[in-house]
Amino acid sequence: MKHLTKLLITVSTGILALLFEFIFHQPLFAFGIILITGSMMACSMLMEMIRTLKSGRYGVDILAITAIVATLAVGEYWASLMILIMLTGGDSLEDYAAKRANKELKSLLDHSPQIAHRLLNDSLSDIRVEQIEIGDQLVVKPGEIIPVDGKILSGESAVDEASLTGESRPVNKSLGDSVMSGSINGESSLTIQAEKTAADSQYQMIVKLVKESQTQPAHFVRMADRYAVPFTIAAYVIAGAAWFFSKDPTRFAEVLVVASPCPLILVAPIALVAGMNRSSRNGIVIKTGTSIEKIADAKTVAFDKTGTITKGELSVAQVVALSSTAEDELLVLAASAEQESSHILARSLVKYASKNHSLKKVSSLEETTGAGVKAVIEGNTILVGKPSFVTNDIIEDIPEQTAVYVSKDDHYLGYITFTDSVRPEAKQTMSQLRKLQISHLLMLTGDHQKIAEEIASEVGITEVHSECLPQDKIEVLKRLPESSRPVIMVGDGVNDAPSLAVADIGIAMGAHGSSAASETADAVILKDDLEKVSKAVKISKDTMKIAKQSVLIGIAICTILMLIASTGVIPALFGAVLQEVVDTVSILSSLRARND
Repeated sequence: MKHLTKLLITVSTGILALLFEFIFHQPLFAFGIILITGSMMACSMLMEMIRTLKSGRYGVDILAITAIVATLAVGEYWASLMILIMLTGGDSLEDYAAKRANKELKSLLDHSPQIAHRLLNDSLSDIRVEQIEIGDQLVVKPGEIIPVDGKILSGESAVDEASLTGESRPVNKSLGDSVMSGSINGESSLTIQAEKTAADSQYQMIVKLVKESQTQPAHFVRMADRYAVPFTIAAYVIAGAAWFFSKDPTRFAEVLVVASPCPLILVAPIALVAGMNRSSRNGIVIKTGTSIEKIADAKTVAFDKTGTITKGELSVAQVVALSSTAEDELLVLAASAEQESSHILARSLVKYASKNHSLKKVSSLEETTGAGVKAVIEGNTILVGKPSFVTNDIIEDIPEQTAVYVSKDDHYLGYITFTDSVRPEAKQTMSQLRKLQISHLLMLTGDHQKIAEEIASEVGITEVHSECLPQDKIEVLKRLPESSRPVIMVGDGVNDAPSLAVADIGIAMGAHGSSAASETADAVILKDDLEKVSKAVKISKDTMKIAKQSVLIGIAICTILMLIASTGVIPALFGAVLQEVVDTVSILSSLRARND
């Protein structure tokens, strides 16, 4: 039975009982209705408590069940009803605070390759990816997702593997090269031979990893549960002592009524909802209350590189011209020649050059896939692309970064390098996380080691794991010692989805990132701002501090009331009213978590 259904049944029971008690003057019927509902709820809570204990967790349910049974046993049925309303209302609120984003990888599956073009006897036909067999010849058109892992039989293209490997620059693929499912073909068609079925290919492997990760959640004890055992023991000791010394079983019920654990059941969820509300106002969606607790306790934060620490967009890094050529001239010629190309480097080059320069008119243009472009500008032949395409000379000064080379009328002019620029707020974010007592920061990336280390050094990260596939990232996270947990993983691509799932907390950069990563994550940053990660940690820590204060305030008041009730001066019904006063005080305290 759902908690909201229980709440509605309890409220309906209360309305009926009020009618019978005060309108029809039939208190016996009122007692009978509350007795039936209370017994059903107590049995339901008992079964739920047993399931909770079997899962390795514990809570304060046994105290609430005892309070319901005790008040019904001594005829204090109105007190029992108030306890039921408080409990079912608290459970319903906790469901709201901890609503799960269980969409079963819908986004990841929806974006997986669905259709393939099979080439058979020079005839092309569309088939579902599940029908692909090893050895099939498949045509992948420009801009399409590669359906299965395979080998290129014909064609050349720049393939975007960023969502799988995390490397931002496109990879030039030609005859004999391997391609992975889930990567995006560039500007020309490829014919590939399937080397794996869809189920065994890279993209489906990521889906499988995410599913496995989500079915093995990390054990985590909620804050309220940590206080449950001592509070429950104290309540039973005080109630038992009151009964023993007074010889009156009603005294036992009266103590347990004021001991009903509202601060543990209501206050923490309300504080968590308030914290979630505050985070959403700051552009951060934290999906569950438990995630706030984990973020607040985090000791390690792991970052993906591309699209997370960096912008995920290649931009011009350096213009290197020979001494006889001006850098501005080299830049303008290259950008002018590339202005009609759809290649990612061309787009970045044109965007960069257009900021401060006027591009020249191209009278003739010819693009060679996988090599470069040939343009005629003001009567001069301009070649932009690979070294072997632009000149026959041996170029000794070849940079390690991605670059395009430029020649004019067969005279080599120089080259332009590209880099994935670091987010301006990245270094500040690392500094803020250290101030929030998170000293263990690491980078997990599919990029090359030297590039990864340069960027990590720039932002202040000392531990780097480079050239990682999705399964490698998972292994790194799993190997982290218990002393370094909970661990937060921050990423944005499809390749990050398994890591986000296996980490204690996954935070997705959702502004421009993969929707699959957003679905898998526990929190999503809606604005393209890495500093929101440290903001999420701060909000979570503030929320848990207020929640803890509110819980302790409630427990302290309850303990005082239990001691007073043990003397017999607080009737059960009045005790239930006092309990609602405690609720109000604790709730008002917990609502402070909404404030920035």
